[in-house]
Amino acid sequence: MCALLAVDAGVRTGLALLDREGRLQWCRSHNLGSTARLKKAAARVLFELPQLQFLVVEGGGQTAGIWEHAATKRNLPCRIVQAQDWREQFLLPRQRVSGQKAKAAACALVSTILRREGWSSPTTPGHDAAEAALVGLWAAVQLGWRAMPALK
Repeated sequence: MCALLAVDAGVRTGLALLDREGRLQWCRSHNLGSTARLKKAAARVLFELPQLQFLVVEGGGQTAGIWEHAATKRNLPCRIVQAQDWREQFLLPRQRVSGQKAKAAACALVSTILRREGWSSPTTPGHDAAEAALVGLWAAVQLGWRAMPALK
């Protein structure tokens, strides 16, 4: 199985794994507490997912660089994007006026999309996991792996 891993980079990291058809397999978040632990976690996550074909990371600075470095060591294609790259495809302008509003809207939208696509979870994904899921969906559309999901 080929897959794409989407990461909302930070010490508090969101992760989402999508299959080759752009279907979400899982999403989760981890508070790693420090960049040293993030370095170890990034290398471990990429090592534990041998089916990965692509990595997309939302963020910048040192934390995004950690993921990019881990991908390079694994010879895995990696794309770094910013929130504005994907948010305009999923969120209305009024939902993007602040980071807090965008994160809340991302959580609600992911729940709606996942329910429509038949994915069930006992809890609503937190904002880090929800944003990673949307980054992954955006990347899957960009790669031609799937059509844009219905947003309403």
